[in-house]
Parts: sequence; structure tokens; C-alpha cells
Amino acid sequence: MEKPTIVVVGTMHMDFTVYVDHLPRPGETVLGRGFEMSPGGKGANQAVAISRLGGISYLVSRVGKDYVGDLLLDNARRNGVRIDFVKRDPEAHSGVALIFVDESGENMIAVAPGVDSRISPADVREAETALAEASAVLAQLEIPVETAVEAVRVAKSKGKITILNPAPAKPLPEEVYSLIDILTPNVRELEALAGVAVEADEDVVSAANLLRERGVKAVVVTLGKRGAMIVDERGHRVVSTYEVPVVDTVGAGDAFNGALALALSLGASIDEAVSFANMVAAIKVTRRGAQAGLPRTVDVLRFAEERGITSGVLESLKELME
Repeated sequence: MEKPTIVVVGTMHMDFTVYVDHLPRPGETVLGRGFEMSPGGKGANQAVAISRLGGISYLVSRVGKDYVGDLLLDNARRNGVRIDFVKRDPEAHSGVALIFVDESGENMIAVAPGVDSRISPADVREAETALAEASAVLAQLEIPVETAVEAVRVAKSKGKITILNPAPAKPLPEEVYSLIDILTPNVRELEALAGVAVEADEDVVSAANLLRERGVKAVVVTLGKRGAMIVDERGHRVVSTYEVPVVDTVGAGDAFNGALALALSLGASIDEAVSFANMVAAIKVTRRGAQAGLPRTVDVLRFAEERGITSGVLESLKELME
């Protein structure tokens, strides 16, 4: 089987993580139980997730001309991510994220974006050769909105699957909604985009349908420990996730989005793809690190075998390994 190609347009960061007993309150100093410096950024996380699962991932991004930028590029190469379209930018520092993770796995994150705000629509257009080769394009909103919009626009003009992970949530121009095949917000991001309060499942459905009325084909709302809800032309349904011991939730959403893009590129239905994405995210939360905790194909196949799970996506993964 030919490996699917996916273009990810997004950020590369270095994550500085402190593990604490509880998350600090305003004005409180908390002593950490451990520290890790690890590559992150939603774009890089999703690209690594795709590559580790057997896909070909191109990343459109920027890093600074600094030591952190060197480390980020080296890490991407080691993880098989194609960095042909990652620019070295001398005008700002590489992005960094400061993260606290408590003993239950919950987290608090602050990001100093640096070069993120300079990832431009022109950067997307310069990656047109990769976009033409790709089966899907995945973008997030840690980059300027106009850059994410350009990624979706160019991808749609070439007939590609378009996935927008609206994290963090930002107002989107109305015309972009009709270019999005799959929108993947969490509950709070859904609330912000739809402009309505979201508490119960019926609120999730109503808010997602508001976005569908604007033109989105399908909304996949991540629900944490419950899995994800799909809202599309067939109605709505919750796809349950797997019960696992939670160690670190950082990067779980990126694991989900990368896996979703890969599964769809392998020809899976949206329900199959979401079930597979839930599995990959479940494995991720059992491990520390936004990228270090991302599973490889062998990890996913072992997880599935231990639980007696079978699917077309898993069979395709086996073929990719051959």
C-alpha cells in the first residue's frame, strides 16, 4: 500500500514542562516533582503523530534562527517529518510553551509564540508541490487565521480533504466554513465558534449544527474521557474512547487530529476514523510528553490486539508496515 501524504500547517514549539502535585493558583508558587524539555507545537505534534503512524507528513511552519530552532528541526527530521517548507526566521524567536501538569494529568499552558505570528499565506502557497501530492491538509489556529484560511482554500481548490482543528478558538471569516470538510473543536472551542453556551449533549449538537449551517460538512467534537461526537448529515452520535490510566493529557488532541487525518487519507469512513483517533489519543495520555508520548504503529496494533479490536484502518496500518 502506498503511504498517504498529509500536509500540516502549524507551529513548532519547545515545551518546558514542570510536573506538580496541583496546578498553581494566581500568586502561588508550586514546587515541581520533575522537569522535561520536549519539542511540541500543535503543527509539529500532529505531523509527528502522522509520521509515527506510517504516513508521510510535510510541515509548513517557521522556527527562529536560534538554538531552540536547531533542536526543533533535528527532532522533526528524527521523527520522519518532511521539513522542506519550514523556514528559519531571523526576525523572532522560536515558539516556546510553558506547561504545568498535575498528578491527575490535567494541565495548564502558556505559549510565547515568537515566529508563529509570521507563518504566512505565502508560506502555504510556496508549499504547493506538497499540497498537490497530499490527500489531506490539516491546520490549527496557533498560526494567523489568514494562514489557516489559505491552507484550507488552496487544499480545497486541489480537491483535498480539509481538516481544521480550531485550537485555540478564534473568529473565522464566514466564507471559510464552506471550505472545511471536518472541524475538530473541543467543547469550549465549539462554544466560542458557535457563540452559544454548551453544557449538555443537546447543546453540543445544536452548536455543531450552527457551524454546519455555515457550510462545514462535519463537526467532530472531542469530549475528553467520553470520546468524540460526530455531527454531520447523518445526524449525531458519540464514538466512545478507551479506558486507560491517565498520565499526561498534553498533546492528546494533536494525537487525535493526526490520527484522524491519516485514517481518512486511508479511505476510512468518518466513524471508523474517529474510533481510530480515539485509540491513538488514549494511548498518548498514558505517556508523558506532547511528542514523546505519541504512539507508533506497533504500539497501536499491540493495543488493539490486547483488546480484540479489529478495523479496516488497522489492517491498512499493517500493510503500510510491510
